[in-house]
Amino acid sequence: MPKYDYRCELNGRTIEVSHSMNDTVATWGELCALAGIDTGDTPASSVVHKIISGGFVATGAGSQAAPHSCTAPTCCSGGVCGLDS
Repeated sequence: MPKYDYRCELNGRTIEVSHSMNDTVATWGELCALAGIDTGDTPASSVVHKIISGGFVATGAGSQAAPHSCTAPTCCSGGVCGLDS
């Protein structure tokens, strides 16, 4: 099952959970239930946001982050942003 990071803006915490790609997590209470943790002082109804992170290509030892793909041809040379550009 895929893992996702969610951030609660109210308490500043980021929590990683696993769930189906079809599931959605919208509140701190839902996130805590999935993670198996207590909500603490944060109201269960507090909104959480999925953190979108860049993927990476695992190539064995010395794996590197994949370059950012651009949709606009003027974004960078060849439409692919690399750390060396």
